[in-house]
Amino acid sequence: MAIRASVQADTEDECVEGLAKLVDAGFVPIMMPRLLTDNRWMARAVPAPAVRVPEPADR
Repeated sequence: MAIRASVQADTEDECVEGLAKLVDAGFVPIMMPRLLTDNRWMARAVPAPAVRVPEPADR
């Protein structure tokens, strides 16, 4: 998947909150909050895969 969303924050709590907002918007975490070398926090997420609902003819 080419689309990625990132959260950068000054604290772990802010990063967790930002990632939770992405999850609420339909994203799936791919990188949990982690401290970067420049003393910032980052997390990443991608759009959730589409769920295909079978058509009656598929059953």
